Amino acid sequence: MSDLGDWTSFGRIDADGTVYVKTSSGERAVGSWQAGSTDEGLAHFARKYADLVVEVDLIAARLNSESADVEQAASQLRKLREGLDTAAVVGDVDGLANRLDGLSKHADEKLDEFKAAKDAERAEAVAAKEALVAEAEELAARDSHWKASGQRFSEIIEEWKSIHGVDRKTDQKLWRRFSAARDTFTRHRGAYFSQLDAERKVIGQKKEELIQQAEALSTSTDWGPTADHLKSLMAEWKDAGRLAPDAEQKAWKRFRAAQDVFFNARSEVFSARDAELDANQAAKEELLKQAEALDIEADPKAAQNAFRDLQAGWHDIGAVPRKNQAKLQRRLRNVEDKLRDALDTAWRKVPVEKNPLLLQMRQQVAEAEEKLERAKADGNAGRIKKAEQDLASKKQFLELAEGTR
Repeated sequence: MSDLGDWTSFGRIDADGTVYVKTSSGERAVGSWQAGSTDEGLAHFARKYADLVVEVDLIAARLNSESADVEQAASQLRKLREGLDTAAVVGDVDGLANRLDGLSKHADEKLDEFKAAKDAERAEAVAAKEALVAEAEELAARDSHWKASGQRFSEIIEEWKSIHGVDRKTDQKLWRRFSAARDTFTRHRGAYFSQLDAERKVIGQKKEELIQQAEALSTSTDWGPTADHLKSLMAEWKDAGRLAPDAEQKAWKRFRAAQDVFFNARSEVFSARDAELDANQAAKEELLKQAEALDIEADPKAAQNAFRDLQAGWHDIGAVPRKNQAKLQRRLRNVEDKLRDALDTAWRKVPVEKNPLLLQMRQQVAEAEEKLERAKADGNAGRIKKAEQDLASKKQFLELAEGTR
C-alpha cells in the first residue's frame, strides 16, 4: 500500500481530538489533533507512517546491496522495531512490524554470514602471516644462500604489509617472532661473512703461492713433467677455495697467464713435431705403395728380398702421428702376410723326397708310435696317456704340413 488513504483506514480521531491507530492487539492512542478536519489529522499521522515505510524501504535496499553495512542496518532495524510500538503514526503497524521482523531476521542471517566471512578472512590472514613467520624462521636456520635469503626477508616484509584483517594482539605476537627470526639471520650472516673474510685471507695467500709457482714454471722446456706439475697446481687451485668475485678474477688471470706462456711454447714445439710426423707418414705411405705393388705371385723370393729393403727404409723413417700408426702398420702387415702365404705355397710345392722338414716330421711320428708301443707293453697308464697325446700332436702337425687337413 502506498496511498495515504489506505494508511488512514488504520486510524480514527474521537470527538475530543485523540488520534488512535488500530492494531491486532487493539487501539492505541498516538496523539492529538485539534488543528483541522479529521481527514487532515489522519493524513498527517499517515504521512509519518509513510516516512517510516520509506526508511524501511531504504534499509531493505541497502541490505540487498553487496557493499551493505549489515551491522548498521541490523541496528537501525532493531531501533525502528523497538520504537514502532510507541510510534505516533497511523498505518498498517502490524504489517510493518512483521516486515521489520522479517528484515531483522534477514539482517541477522547476513550479519552471521558477514561475521563468518570476517572470521574466515581473519583466519586466512593469520595463516598467511604464520606461514611467513615459519618461512622466516626456516631462513634464519640456514647457513647459506645469504643473498637470496636476505632478498626474501625484504619481500616477506612487503607481503606482510599487504595482509589485513589480523587482530592487533595476534599481529604483534607474530611480528615479534618474525623480527626475532630476522635478527637471528642478520647475526648469522654477519658471523659468516666475518669468518669468510678470514678464510679468504688464507685462500689469497695460498693462491699467491700457486701463481708464483706457475710463473716459475712458465719458461720450462721439460714439457711432460712441467705439464703434469701445472695440472697439479690447477687441482690445488680448485681445492684452495674461492676469493671474492673481483679478487678471484684478477688472481685467476695471473695464474692462467703463467700457464698460457708454458702451454703456448709447448704447442709451438709440438706443432713442429707434428709437421715432422706428417712428413714421416707421407714417406711411409710412399714405401707402402711400393710394397703393395710387388709382384709376389710371380717371384716370391725376389719379392721377399725387395720387401726386406723396404722394411729397412720403413724403420729408418721414424715415427708417424699416433692416430694413423695402426692403420699404416696394418697395411704393411697385409703385404707381409701375402708374402708369407706365397712363400708357404711355394714351399709346399717342393717334392716330399726333397723336403727335409717333412721327412723329419714323419720320423718324429714314427718315434712317437714306437714310444706308445713301449708304454703299452709296460702297462703304465700315465705313460700311455702321455704317449698318445704326443703322437696325436705330431700327427696333427704332419697333416698340416702335408696339406691333408
